[in-house]
Amino acid sequence: MSDSIPNPVSSSDHIRGAQDATVTIVEYGDFECPNCKQAAPAVAVIMKHFEGRVRLVFRHFPLEEVHPHALLAAEAAEAAAAQGRFWEMHDRLFDSQPRLQLPRLRELATDLELDLKRFSEELRDHVHVPRVREDVAEGRRLAVRHTPTFYVDGALCDVSFGVQLLERAVEKALRP
Repeated sequence: MSDSIPNPVSSSDHIRGAQDATVTIVEYGDFECPNCKQAAPAVAVIMKHFEGRVRLVFRHFPLEEVHPHALLAAEAAEAAAAQGRFWEMHDRLFDSQPRLQLPRLRELATDLELDLKRFSEELRDHVHVPRVREDVAEGRRLAVRHTPTFYVDGALCDVSFGVQLLERAVEKALRP
């Protein structure tokens, strides 16, 4: 991995947790990745444990070569975000893995009471691909090779031996 750090958090990022949190976790993820799905509940536990002190930023890194529906799932998350429902779609996409084809994405949009016509048109026209590609380009700049990849306050956190390493990195970052 590179010595680079992720771009600063901006208003265009998807942020879960306190906006003014002391510690920021940036995740590069893929909705079709089994490891991302497996990490999601552990990340939720970390967020609850450090509530108010940690925020999570999700950035897209669909591994299209191995996950044929990952880009479309990322587009669906962005289409939901355009209607103010990113995190709800985020969670449902992982819950729906490995069924991330268009009919299921439309079902999820319906369940979230999104404007289905708008959602479907945005997917059909690939309106959100540029946004996803921006995240991917940043991930490539950082030499991200797999998902999930986490950064804690700009420092790479290798979770290949377990997501508990992410919790330890957060604890360390919170120490004065």
